[in-house]
Amino acid sequence: MSTIALENVNTIKTLNNIAERGLNVFNKNGFLVDNGSENPDAILVRSFNMHSLEFGENLKAIARAGAGVNNIPVDRCTEQGIVVFNTPGANANAVKEMVLTSLIASSRNLFAGVAWTKSLDGEGQQIPKLVEAGKKQFVGKEIKGKTLGVIGLGAIGALVANDALDLDMDVIGFDPFISVDTAWNLSRNVQRAMTIEQLFAESDYITVHVPLTDDTRGMFNQATFSIMKPSVHILNFSRGELVNETDMAAALESGKVGKYVTDFPNENVLKMKNTVPIPHLGASTNESEENCAIMAARQVKEFLETGNIKNSVNFPNTSLPYTGKRRVAAFHQNVPNMVGQITSAISSYHLNIADMVNRSRGGYAYTIIDIDNKVNGDVIPGLEEKVKQIPGMVTARII
Repeated sequence: MSTIALENVNTIKTLNNIAERGLNVFNKNGFLVDNGSENPDAILVRSFNMHSLEFGENLKAIARAGAGVNNIPVDRCTEQGIVVFNTPGANANAVKEMVLTSLIASSRNLFAGVAWTKSLDGEGQQIPKLVEAGKKQFVGKEIKGKTLGVIGLGAIGALVANDALDLDMDVIGFDPFISVDTAWNLSRNVQRAMTIEQLFAESDYITVHVPLTDDTRGMFNQATFSIMKPSVHILNFSRGELVNETDMAAALESGKVGKYVTDFPNENVLKMKNTVPIPHLGASTNESEENCAIMAARQVKEFLETGNIKNSVNFPNTSLPYTGKRRVAAFHQNVPNMVGQITSAISSYHLNIADMVNRSRGGYAYTIIDIDNKVNGDVIPGLEEKVKQIPGMVTARII
């Protein structure tokens, strides 16, 4: 589609294939999906690496149809006043199903058994006898009655924990930052680990669902392996860098770790003993891709139309019921008297404030102010520029 310049139209650009049901969110007046645009109002992306891209002055939002945002220059976006959204929980069920599948299949040596069976191709009528003779090498163990440790009880971790209970496992969870919403959805039968060391020591299986940060990088290492039970199974569907691969290889070789299931294979992983390397399939379902696309599109549409922010990784989540009044949406440094200067700019036009909200996140804050008056056919000439000129203001717009 060619670039079309239309007044009062929000242009949306995609950098990956985005599910059609997600793009259909923009099928209304005021929006145009135009992948030829060089200066869109918003971008929808999945895995495309955006770090080398230059952003046009119109760009207001980037939405990642997924949870991780490592492919987006978040700090640069913040400095330029571009809100970055992700879609936490949209792919949670898909990942949960993969975790539980891998939990059972690895415990029963299913992957290795199937691969061995396929190697018998060509043995003809001897195959049934060979299967009966060889199956003993794949004898596994049942998960019923075993203890599953869940690190990170967000959208995915909570689903895994609850369903593992239904499989008659004992479940212990660790998450010092658990949200109120997640706590309401988590079964009361999930035991709380007071420390991560307690979880390491008590678990027969460990699954991890935390983001990659300076604190979590390499959290599975020689020191933490030494706390764990012999032959513990570790499942990693979060980030490959959570594991020190040199230490993991040694733990697998010694039998300290019985199985390592990872959705992030690389050359090192493929050389390790007793690994189950999955080709990053955790969230790869049609339903998950649609859910992420729809959620990302709705968040962008809401922001462009009302200024409200939900599920941002760099702006504070901020919402004010939209009543159709003119609205000032301002992103600024989190310093004293910013709100006062914004309201002074509004009052200099003899305008009344109907409602407002201010939220901060680190060194920045976001303010939404609804204006009661209608001026010159609901247009307020010059106000947007006046707000933008306030020292410490990053970006502002009138909606």
